[in-house]
Amino acid sequence: MSNNIKKMSDREKRRHSLSAKTVRSTVVSCILFGLIIQLVALSFYAYSFTKKYIEIAHAAAIQARSSAMHGSDVVSFSRSIMNIYNGLSDEDRAKIGTPEYRAFFEHQDMEKGGIYDVLVHMLDNVGTYDEIAYIYVGMFDPENNAIVYMVDTDKNPETKQMPGDWEPANVKGMQKLLNGTEDETLYYFDNTEKYGLLCTVAVPINDKADGSLVSFMFVDISIHNIIVGMGNLSFQLTIVFLVITFLLAWFQTKLIKTKLVEPINKIAEASQNYVKDRQEGIDNKEHFSDLNIHTKDELENLAVTMKDMEHDLSEYEANLTKIIAEKERIGTELSLATAIQSAMLPHIFPPFPDRTEFDIFATMEPAREVGGDFYDFFLIDNDHLCLVIADVSGKGIPAALFMMISKTILQSCAMLGQSAADILMKTNEALSTNNNVDMFVTAWVGILEISTGKLTAANAGHEYPILKQEGRPFELYKDKHGFVIGGMPGSKYKEYTVDLKPGDRIFVYTDGVPEANNKENKMFGTDRILVALNSNPDTSAEGLIKNVRASVGDFVKDAEQFDDLTMLSFTYNGTQKEA
Repeated sequence: MSNNIKKMSDREKRRHSLSAKTVRSTVVSCILFGLIIQLVALSFYAYSFTKKYIEIAHAAAIQARSSAMHGSDVVSFSRSIMNIYNGLSDEDRAKIGTPEYRAFFEHQDMEKGGIYDVLVHMLDNVGTYDEIAYIYVGMFDPENNAIVYMVDTDKNPETKQMPGDWEPANVKGMQKLLNGTEDETLYYFDNTEKYGLLCTVAVPINDKADGSLVSFMFVDISIHNIIVGMGNLSFQLTIVFLVITFLLAWFQTKLIKTKLVEPINKIAEASQNYVKDRQEGIDNKEHFSDLNIHTKDELENLAVTMKDMEHDLSEYEANLTKIIAEKERIGTELSLATAIQSAMLPHIFPPFPDRTEFDIFATMEPAREVGGDFYDFFLIDNDHLCLVIADVSGKGIPAALFMMISKTILQSCAMLGQSAADILMKTNEALSTNNNVDMFVTAWVGILEISTGKLTAANAGHEYPILKQEGRPFELYKDKHGFVIGGMPGSKYKEYTVDLKPGDRIFVYTDGVPEANNKENKMFGTDRILVALNSNPDTSAEGLIKNVRASVGDFVKDAEQFDDLTMLSFTYNGTQKEA
């Protein structure tokens, strides 16, 4: 029973792992991309080959008309057939296909060597193109919506039409051809049970004497070849995209597993063991020294930082007496953790002196020596700036450790070039895996395209951001909240965009600001934040934070600070030229 439970648990972990999510995401993306490419490619294929066939059929029709008009009297023959047809009554026309009906037209020069015989041989010579299905001469009867045949080169006796035979016409196609001009390429598509899917191309045959229309030279091309070609192309594209999908999924899985999942799991396991051993009073074991992480990024920096922190704490504790050690151990851990935490957060302002397109300032005041809040900002590339503010559940060192892991994972996911929603999703999957301490993070992430001012953001259960846009005061922006990070595997996050203009500002904060209490247990609230921001809305990014902090201090006075106070202020100045 326990083995079955363990197997189910292992399968559950694999199903919710970052590697599995990456594979599924890659496969789905490649399939969708492949379908779109197939649709586009097949559309272009069908269009180009149909156009080519129409051009071939049009050229053949013109050649056939020229041969018929120069090599025989097709005009007189067509006019004669139509005169007989028009002279028939409806009852006589209804006898189509009978010997009695054929008798009406049998004296129209149809003997061997006559006009009909000559026309058939001429059209046979023209209709040698592979693309041509049928070539024939005919005329429309718009009153009865019929097409009347004069000459047909069809070799199949069951479908061959004799002079005077008629069939129901494609009404739209008939109107298009009758209303067309000599300069146009006249054609229409038709799908019948008798002939299948055809494209009919026609050129008019006019009487040179008076210019009147007497008939059309028709050329039918079958669409079957195009459909077969589309099927072959679709099969080839499917094979190519399946191979590409497999290779991409394999490559992405190896990359994510090697560069992100395995290092994260090592750090998470070492952190859990560290916390567990501390709780059990075991302090002579090293947890981070043998991690052997060489990713050459923030994950390696985190591992080194955790290793140094562990060594420093051990060295300090080893030099203290038992009585002093209890006090000094706590003080040393907290001071080191404070220094490490402070070093992990950007603290040099301005952070990018050579970038004039924006102004950033941020502060984090922990309620204790270390806190669970953090902010971050960094350039993903030369034109994209990532802004982050987050709040870890809990207080003290566990929250600080979880905070550093969360910050590093979030930044690593952002540097992979993900969208704001994908960053939160990937971070959630990483933190939800083996989250035995049941801690979670609320976070707001924004990615700014510096050149355009387009801000794409997503919110994982964090406080509403505050925006000041052109000609308006600071206002709450009530965005859609997703679930907290680390709280539940498989959470999805929605992102939204805000177009920033030069001078627009963003103020984000953690819940310690609006929930700051005075001695009467009244909360500071978001309304007082807005008042403080709008008291001097045009001051610097640093000035805005100082105004809010001063307002909080005036409100709480001597009351104890129960939560971390973290704020980030951002001003968009526009492009370097505008700035």
